[in-house]
Parts: sequence; C-alpha cells; structure tokens
Amino acid sequence: MNNKIGKIEKLKLREVWKHEMHDLSVWLEENIDVFIDQLGLELSNAEREKAVGDFSVDLTAEDRNGNLVIIENQLEKSDHDHLGKIITYLSSLDAKTAIWIVSDPRPEHVSAVAWLNQSGLAAFYLVKLEAIKIEDSPPAPLLTLITGPSEESIKFGEARKEFSERQNLRYKWWLDLLDIVRKKRIKLFSNISASRDSWISTGAGKSGLTFNYVVGLHSSRIELYIDDGAGSETENKRIFDSIYKHKEEIESAFGTHLSWERKEEKRASRIAKYYESGGYRDNEERWHAIHEELIEGMQRFSNALTPYLKNL
Repeated sequence: MNNKIGKIEKLKLREVWKHEMHDLSVWLEENIDVFIDQLGLELSNAEREKAVGDFSVDLTAEDRNGNLVIIENQLEKSDHDHLGKIITYLSSLDAKTAIWIVSDPRPEHVSAVAWLNQSGLAAFYLVKLEAIKIEDSPPAPLLTLITGPSEESIKFGEARKEFSERQNLRYKWWLDLLDIVRKKRIKLFSNISASRDSWISTGAGKSGLTFNYVVGLHSSRIELYIDDGAGSETENKRIFDSIYKHKEEIESAFGTHLSWERKEEKRASRIAKYYESGGYRDNEERWHAIHEELIEGMQRFSNALTPYLKNL
C-alpha cells in the first residue's frame, strides 16, 4: 500500500496562461464548467470579446435562467480600471451577474464588491485565481471566492431598495401636500421644501417649538413638537405644562380632543392630532382628500395654540 501523498505546488499564473485575452479567456470559454465545480455557478453559452461601445467584455455566458453573466479576467492585482469596466458592462448589457477573476484582490475592491452586492442591483463575485500542480501533474486552476452575494446581502439589498422606494413615495406625498398649501395661499408651511423623511416642520414662533406634519404608511398626524435640544428636558416639560393649563380652551378652539403627550421618559413632548384616514402607502387617488383634511386641521390647530405660545 502506497501512503505517499503528493505536495501541492503553486505556479505563477503567466507560466500557465501567458495572456489574459488569448490564453485565459480562451481556456475559460472552453472550460466554462469550472464555475460549477468551484463556485457552484451553472453557466453555458460562453462567448469571448462581446462589444460594449468602445470596450469588449472578456467573456460572457448565461446562467441556468438564461440571464447574461459578465466575466472579466486579470492575471494581475485587481485595479480600478477593471472595476469601472465591469460596472459599465453590467449597466450597458443589463446583466444580472458579474464575475471578476484576479490573481490578487485588493482590500478596497473586496469592500467595493461587498457594497455593490448590498445594493441589490446585481450579483457580483470577486474570485481569486491560482494555478497549482501536484508533482508532475498538469497545471490546474484553483478558484477561491473572496466575496459574493449572500443571503444576508440579498436581504440587505431588498431592504435598501424598499427604503429608497419609501423615501421617493414620501417625497411625492409632501410635494402634493405643499402644492395645495401654496395654491390656497396659506402662510404656514408655504416656504417649506418637500422631504424624503416622514415629517416636515416649520417654526412655531419660539425656539424649540415646531409645527409638524407627520405621515406613516396608513395614518398621519399634525403636532406641536417641543424640544429645544440637548439639556432642555426641564424647559421642555415646563413649556408643555404651561400650555397644558389651557387644555380646555385650546381643544374648544380646535373643535375636538387632542393627544397631550408629556412623555416623562423622553426629552421632548408633543401635542398632536392623529388621523386614520390614510398615509403615503394608500392609493394616490386618496391623497388629495387626506391632504385637505390635514391642512384644514393644521390651520385650526395652529390658530388654537398660537395665542398661548406667544405668552411663553
């Protein structure tokens, strides 16, 4: 029984593939199954030097669903030039996957590829290529995945995309509300710009006091927010208590009950009116009616509170 175990010897890549385009790309085209064995990617229909404007992709292929895959090779360290090209190829060819094969992945490019995977725009694999042999065996490729799409990065990308969609939807919500404010020539909020946040604010005539519109998925509110910044806990509560003394008069002027939130455990306090008629995730055809209700409520709200704010 022969117990001898051969020793792996690493080879210089250019001893195996002298030229990226004429040797490495040709070899990958003819041996596209190497990605199944070492990365678990099932690719087919490999094609070299696909034109993209003034550039040409080292190699393209298709995944099992027929989506285009970009493959870019380097027999040297990863560099900015190749990263830029790959991003260009992805956008120009509407590809879903990119594989970047390098001899030595630089840390900044590892971070960049990980960040791109979190964006959810495409699946991006950064792969280290080595050549090895055992004693007198023929050279063999060794592909090591440095970073690629993971379940966590995919979920993060989906969450980021959803967050971006929410921001854009809120921005449109505020644009439409503020458009009504200006058309009605209402002074309050007339000089405020739309926001991608869940609120917009304007001063209430005293430092630390703001009138706010706040919107959620399916609800909204108007409020007087009391917060004069760090170290203002005592002053915030004093202001709230001074206003609360006139609770009956304020609610009578407003026309209905308000939510008085002193918030003992928080620095800030709030006086608010909540609306369940809808929010930015509701059908846009309903937005106008919701906006009208909020704007009319804010007018009554500010008119009811302002006399007592002036005396603070």
